Amino acid sequence: MVAILVLAASSLSFSASPVPTVTAHGMGDSCFNEGMQEITSIIGSTLGTYSVCVPTGNRLTDTTNGFFMTMNDNVDVFAAAIRKDPKLKGGFNCVGFSQGNLICRGYIQKYHGIGDYPLVQNWLSVHGTVSGVAGFPHCDPDGLLGPVCKQISHLCGDLAYTKLTQQLLFQIDFYRDPMRVHTDSYKQNSQIGEWNNEGVSVNATYKENFIKLKRLIMIKAEKDTMVFPNEGEWWGHFADGDLTTVLPMKETKWYKDDVFGLKTVDQAGKIFFNTTSGNHLQFTRDELIGWVNQFV
Repeated sequence: MVAILVLAASSLSFSASPVPTVTAHGMGDSCFNEGMQEITSIIGSTLGTYSVCVPTGNRLTDTTNGFFMTMNDNVDVFAAAIRKDPKLKGGFNCVGFSQGNLICRGYIQKYHGIGDYPLVQNWLSVHGTVSGVAGFPHCDPDGLLGPVCKQISHLCGDLAYTKLTQQLLFQIDFYRDPMRVHTDSYKQNSQIGEWNNEGVSVNATYKENFIKLKRLIMIKAEKDTMVFPNEGEWWGHFADGDLTTVLPMKETKWYKDDVFGLKTVDQAGKIFFNTTSGNHLQFTRDELIGWVNQFV
């Protein structure tokens, strides 16, 4: 996976006068891994600007925090690091890979442009879990991440939406079960439900911040076996109360009601879509160059 990304990231470009770029890695990866360091370096050298992968832990914990630190806490740590970096004070691009796009999304909704937290100018989401997932079909209980996969499997269900379980695993925090979104437990406790403004109260700041984006570039993997449903990479999801009908972005309730600004951003012409033909995080250098050339 990393080798593919290293090849793919070499010609990323956003504008004639590019701002710095921050990268956010996916599940099981780390900013301290050679692959992410090379990706970040290539982006910076291509743009001719400062580029940095912002970890949410040290060399030992950056990977594990992607499992055992909550989604909101990861965003808070990420935001604190952004705020402290003087090279980012004028704004930056956020490039997320898979789960890393929740870090980008969380920063945008909760922090960017507030006080001395710099704005995200452009957000490139590569196969992102942006609207939450309804399951984890590619999580192998017998594989390297077996212990984590078993916990995810155990918690996907009635146990998912309690104050306790929402503090256990990052992945449970963006688990959006369409069969339970109408329950009090989901509305009161779900972190992805809060971000989607599906909770007991609406956070107006989330919408105000989201619509500040200049450009949002969404890439979906057509044969993705990690993000379920993969239409979520384009802001779609299963219909509420249904695990068979997948709604495209414009048919979702969060788009129709514009609860966090997605419709506003779309109607302003700020969202761009493209696909890859393969599985999760499988794409070529030429594909990425093609995406970039469409949007600059």
